[in-house]
Amino acid sequence: MRELVERELTQEGPKRAAAKGARRSVTVNLAESPLSWLHARGHLDDRLFDAGERLRADYERAQMAPSITMRWDPVRVKGGGDHGLAPSERQLAARERFDGALSQAGKGLEDILWRVVCAGESLPIAEKTLAWPARSGKLVLKLALERVADFYRIN
Repeated sequence: MRELVERELTQEGPKRAAAKGARRSVTVNLAESPLSWLHARGHLDDRLFDAGERLRADYERAQMAPSITMRWDPVRVKGGGDHGLAPSERQLAARERFDGALSQAGKGLEDILWRVVCAGESLPIAEKTLAWPARSGKLVLKLALERVADFYRIN
């Protein structure tokens, strides 16, 4: 999915273009996740990207994000795939995988994983929130994703 907007370049980085006569601007895809941004620019290899996507998928399947409406999941149909699991059973299995992956990553690494992979925060924002030095988040994220890739047995 693409959601392109024009942003003005400033010393602090891209921001919304306030006037039509902005000197320099850049097109930003708001629908692109921080993980796919890093992968597209060669900062993450396929293994680490796949590990992050699996973790995000389990986070979403476990339905751990805040919800504001009731669920309208279909009723379980005999022989309907998903190995015969009911929606609540799939949710619990995803939660167990997510918790296992975070515990495999270890203390101190789960924060950057959750912020960048699940919450969709950019690395600079996550570093600032965690009070880390600039440019340290990418290295720590790579270490965490290596452990998550081992958990998911991604080669």
